[in-house]
Amino acid sequence: MEFSKWHGLGNDFVILDVRRDGLPADAPALARAVCDRHFGIGADGLVFILQTAGADIEMRIFNSDGSEAEMCGNAIRCVAKYVYDEGTVDGMAVRVKTLAGIMVPRLIPEDGAVAKVRVDMGVPRLNRTEIPMLGEPGRVISEPLTVNGRTFNITMVSMGNPHCVIFVPDLEEVDLLQFGPAIERHHGFPRKTNVEFVQVLSPQTVRVKVWERGAGRTMACGTGACAVAVAGVLNGLTERSVRVELPGGSLDIAWEEDGRVYMTGPAVKVFEGRYFGSQ
Repeated sequence: MEFSKWHGLGNDFVILDVRRDGLPADAPALARAVCDRHFGIGADGLVFILQTAGADIEMRIFNSDGSEAEMCGNAIRCVAKYVYDEGTVDGMAVRVKTLAGIMVPRLIPEDGAVAKVRVDMGVPRLNRTEIPMLGEPGRVISEPLTVNGRTFNITMVSMGNPHCVIFVPDLEEVDLLQFGPAIERHHGFPRKTNVEFVQVLSPQTVRVKVWERGAGRTMACGTGACAVAVAGVLNGLTERSVRVELPGGSLDIAWEEDGRVYMTGPAVKVFEGRYFGSQ
């Protein structure tokens, strides 16, 4: 099985182009095996590129635990650059079908090469029932949530997948390994949730630690960065354009006046090869 390995700010993926053969029936098990960092290739997720109607390609992504994610901002930048480099799409914009809808990454040339990808991530979903989160319908902005004896004020945003954004005075005082999984699996989130702890450095810059649903602690999360930008505006803490600093690097996020969120960041091919299985 031929593959290529990519990353977006250290959030890494194995990409399989299955436009000819289709999605394998054992995709969850394959994801667990491929993403294993000791017995497989090693990655936060396994990404399949499929043929589809109504878009240039379809992207399906499975987390390292085998669960399927609706959308992934870092992965879609990598997928867009992959098909551009392969020469299988025309132009600098790629229409990508995902479980969260059609997304349109646009490749940004710089000195004759594509250095970054800008993605129209769509309109954030803010109603509790759209996240989804249990409770009365309405927006969840700075609402208290208690886990492991500590109460956090949470803001919920869906970018096609659920995000729980928590603003804290000092990011270094947050025990991500303790509270990340506890919030992810909180009974109030029927589909679990991604978790972002955020320290506001200025109205234009924030610093973030990420706990991803199904993958754990990661170097970056594209949809999470978008959710953080939206939550910053909703809480009156940031401007509508903000630089999000993650452990793996920075993303530029803009929640434009048209209501759509745009993410700009890198996509890097690391290596390619053949996978023979982990047995």
